[in-house]
Amino acid sequence: MKKSLLVAGCQFPVEADIASNRDHILSQIEQAASLGARVIHFSETALSGYAGVDFPDMNQLSWDQLKVASEQILQAAASHNVWVLLGSTHRLTGNHRPHNSVYIISDQGEVVERYDKRFCTGRLEPACEFDLLHYSPGNHASLFEVDGYCCSVLICYDYRFPELYRDLKTRGVEVVFQSFHNARRSQADHEASNIWEEVVPATMICRAATNHFWISATNSATRYSSWGNFFVSPNGDLTGQLPVHETGILISEINPDEDYWDASKPWRDRAIQGQWHSGELVQDSRSENRQSL
Repeated sequence: MKKSLLVAGCQFPVEADIASNRDHILSQIEQAASLGARVIHFSETALSGYAGVDFPDMNQLSWDQLKVASEQILQAAASHNVWVLLGSTHRLTGNHRPHNSVYIISDQGEVVERYDKRFCTGRLEPACEFDLLHYSPGNHASLFEVDGYCCSVLICYDYRFPELYRDLKTRGVEVVFQSFHNARRSQADHEASNIWEEVVPATMICRAATNHFWISATNSATRYSSWGNFFVSPNGDLTGQLPVHETGILISEINPDEDYWDASKPWRDRAIQGQWHSGELVQDSRSENRQSL
């Protein structure tokens, strides 16, 4: 029998300063562990900062400092016997742009997997923009198990592609940890129409309800962020959310004994296999003739 699983969604103002980010992360690991959290989830590029947003380009990133700070976080995970999902930047060889990644760190302080953001923002034509100026996209799903729960990770812009969630569903995923960095916009942009503060939670609610899994969504608390960390249950209920622009931890419980309504369950498997209707089809001339009353 599975036991309840406590998830800590951590937010703080992510900066270009790796030491400051590390200090926030270590402090929140200690605090979340003291609250009984089993999995501690951080935002996109929480340790490294976000190229093109928090700092201009990868020339500003100290890889040596990032490695030392990462090792300290591995030690903290082992010391507190917790899983840590750490947003950061993963260096590649040669002239290849690095990955925008989440390291999946076990309660033994080991990197057991790494998810690399697959959908980096940008254009194919006429030229690359945004993420693709700084990062190389990933090519795989990442699955891991915590206390009997099948879990996975996605990053920010991945949320725009429902195909990724359907794929995770077919792989047996029960919990999705989605790391965002939806922050550091100008005050003018913040005061103007901001679709993200509505679209992101609404999309995550839809992804959870249509696939019937839990979703933890984390964000940077840097001004001007669009929304605070939130958690969604498998029936699409937003069970908790932090305020924007405040450092904090959202503790959420995954309760396997609670009966969450799954509206899609009777027909989901058939829909995944390409049968896009319910019940049995009829053979009827009036059904086939779609140009008459």
